[in-house]
Amino acid sequence: MTHSGKNTPETQTTLPPATNNNSPPIPALPKKASPLVAILLLLIAMLSLQGGASLAKTLFPVVGPQGVTALRLGIGSILLLLYFRPWRLKMRGGNLRSLLMYGLALGCMNYSFYLALRTVPLGIAVALEFTGPLAVAMFSSRRPVDFIWVVLAVTGLLFLLPLGQSAGGVDLKGACFALIAGACWAIYILAGQRAGSSYGPGTAAMGSLIAALIFFPVGVIQAKTSIFSWEILPLGLLIALLTSAIPYSLEMMALTKLPAKTFGTLMSMEPAMAALSGIIFLGEFLTGTQWLGLAAIIAASAGSTLTIQRKTKIETVDIAGNNPSGK
Repeated sequence: MTHSGKNTPETQTTLPPATNNNSPPIPALPKKASPLVAILLLLIAMLSLQGGASLAKTLFPVVGPQGVTALRLGIGSILLLLYFRPWRLKMRGGNLRSLLMYGLALGCMNYSFYLALRTVPLGIAVALEFTGPLAVAMFSSRRPVDFIWVVLAVTGLLFLLPLGQSAGGVDLKGACFALIAGACWAIYILAGQRAGSSYGPGTAAMGSLIAALIFFPVGVIQAKTSIFSWEILPLGLLIALLTSAIPYSLEMMALTKLPAKTFGTLMSMEPAMAALSGIIFLGEFLTGTQWLGLAAIIAASAGSTLTIQRKTKIETVDIAGNNPSGK
């Protein structure tokens, strides 16, 4: 998660410009700042996102993945509503169905991803989830070179999915949940493209609110214990900050200094960052075959980004931190 909305390498764009003085300011680096600073901020954003996912997984024994989903969507939606204040923005309206699909996909993406994390290492779950936006990017451009990225992505899946003797200890049910999260991510991108054209910056907060209205009560009911205790709520706030507010701010700042292709290529490293976070914080060591699978999907994502053409670019309204991997 996750991606904080999920900012994908192939579809990443900045949020639409402010439509009036009530729009929240977009964070930006000083004009004289070096691009290396932007790269550092982007790496910190990815570490924050995956560190938040690791923290979320440590709460599973207490409230379960469903309870964590409720905490993340509930608190994250409050933060987004306070920041974007959609009720003060001038929005064109329309495309209500796309907005509902956007919110539903966001909620289902988070819910499925955390269910996957219950039995699948963080790095593998993020890599499997990445196949969703990667598929959107590749299907939007049918050039011969894209066949290479398809082959790499399929090769990565064969290394990671528990098929035959290559299972590598990965739970099949958990892997399926990660792929479902990826499919939801793809729907999130496509629906966000349409909803964003009508609701602008308010799309992020309104979509998150829709997701929370649906999945917050589900998570509360299915949670192992109450999520409204003073021991749990501060951790929920920390998870929301690590997977939403902090990555969002840092990514927006990095975008002001980095070309879109450079930004997208660096974001392709997110599965590796997730695997590193899993090793450091969760003790989830991967096999050589699993690392090969991660490398193949990262290469497919980076290659698709580097060879993408402007006319095939899909523009979305995204928010860092709704990435289920922080997600």
